[in-house]
This record gives sequence, C-alpha cells and structure tokens, in this order.
Amino acid sequence: MSLDELIKAANQLDETDLEQLLHQVVFLRARRKAQVLPEEEAKFLLKINQGIPPDLHTRYQILRQKREAETLTDAEHDTLIQLSNQIEQIGAQRLEALASLAQLRQVSLLDLMEALGIQPMTYV
Repeated sequence: MSLDELIKAANQLDETDLEQLLHQVVFLRARRKAQVLPEEEAKFLLKINQGIPPDLHTRYQILRQKREAETLTDAEHDTLIQLSNQIEQIGAQRLEALASLAQLRQVSLLDLMEALGIQPMTYV
C-alpha cells in the first residue's frame, strides 16, 4: 500500500480510530528507533512516545463536555478527577523520561525535544 493510499484510508477514519492509529504509529516509530539505540535510550524513548491511551482520552473528553454542559453527575465528576490524575501521571512520566534522556545525552531538555521533533503533550 502506498503512502497516499494510507493517508486516504486514514482520512476516512472517525476521530477515535484515528487517535488509535496515531498512537500505534507513534509506538511503532519508537520501537523501530529503539532497535538501533542503546537500551537505556530506547527505554526512555518508548516512555516518551507512549502518549495517552485512546480510550482514556475519549472518556476524558466526554466527561469534560458533560462538565461544560453542566450535566455531570457526582459520580462522573469523581471519574473525571480520576482520569485527570491518570493523564497528569502520564505527562509527569513522559517529562521524567525526557529529562533523563536529555541528561544522558548531555543536552538541554528543549534542545532534545527539538532534535527529536517531540511536541509537548496536549490534554484536550
């Protein structure tokens, strides 16, 4: 399948499936890089590229929308807090891995992120 065919197919996916595809492609890229990197660097790159699981992101977005519409129940509010905590934990682990890799390579965090083409994690 050509790159153009892959892009056309991806364009037909709904938002949830597109998020899953993106997550899998990022993971595949990290795994390929890991095969040619020292083990310690590979471990950090896998953690950096892990991202928020699509199902967690979807549930979080649904509850945020309900909160904005002021239709969130108390139980859903508790769940939203739990999901927010999970997402923050993923972000903290990602930042920790980035900092460790920057230290290992003896470069600044910003220089490392720029060199690897890594964008800050978005939560919305």
